[in-house]
Amino acid sequence: MWPRIGGLRALALGTPGDLRARLNTLVLAGLKTATAGLLSEYAEEGEELEHVGERLALVDDADALVAVVQVTGIEVTRFAEVPWDFAHAEGEGDRSIEEWRAGHAAYWTRVGTPVTDDSEIVCVRFRLLSAGAGGIATGDLGT
Repeated sequence: MWPRIGGLRALALGTPGDLRARLNTLVLAGLKTATAGLLSEYAEEGEELEHVGERLALVDDADALVAVVQVTGIEVTRFAEVPWDFAHAEGEGDRSIEEWRAGHAAYWTRVGTPVTDDSEIVCVRFRLLSAGAGGIATGDLGT
């Protein structure tokens, strides 16, 4: 299972280090409003898919709360069919869907889970609700 913070599932973007720090900065700047994951990872971890309205705790390398985001959309699609509007919403600077696919294929290969055109991708859209740990303490951010 993924870690929980204040009752919220943790959202740990990318891999620890510079990549996670950069992705978290993009979320906090409002530039990153989507993230992609592999459906197979959910099964391996015994996790259900996110659902619209769910609030997630965006975390840093130490699993400390960086922000709270709320899921605004969720879709499972083949890697070859991830749409450009979703890829663009990831906010990582890709200039085309081909560039997005190449970068994500390379990333998943580096972390030991290579993808094919038929790999099932979980496309999660979200919006930033609050930055820092303040929102968790209010008790009104439960799922």
